[in-house]
Amino acid sequence: MTPKIPESVLVVIHSANLDVLLIERADHPGYWQSVTGSKDFAEEPLALTAVREVAEETGILVSADCATARDSMVPLHHLRDWQLSNVYEIYPIWRHRYAPGVTQNTEHVFGLLVPRDIAIRLAPREHVRHRWLPYREAADQCFSPSNAEAILQLPAHLG
Repeated sequence: MTPKIPESVLVVIHSANLDVLLIERADHPGYWQSVTGSKDFAEEPLALTAVREVAEETGILVSADCATARDSMVPLHHLRDWQLSNVYEIYPIWRHRYAPGVTQNTEHVFGLLVPRDIAIRLAPREHVRHRWLPYREAADQCFSPSNAEAILQLPAHLG
């Protein structure tokens, strides 16, 4: 298995009324989070990583060819780079996924505005349930402190 690149995205998927989509990890029941994922290759643009991970984990397609949100598609301009990054210690239980000696990850935060009733299709090997919560409640449910903090910053990144 190729080691994961220690640079990732966190995508806070939200509705216009500040409800946030959380997904529960299949490998750790009770661990709720936003969409996250590492770059596939070092030169992969972060926005592309975000679009890919959202599609893989939720079935939501973000496309430049889509003018308005429909079914499982949202326009690319609904994805916003919050110009926020967090460097954090990789949890020991997940360090085996990285090259030996890698202990920190840099996470870049994005927001994605979607209709509240958008169809969600989880990747069953990664996530088992999803739910929408008002943003403050969603932050309280996240196991990751950086994820919770990002969600709490949602109101400042609208518009």
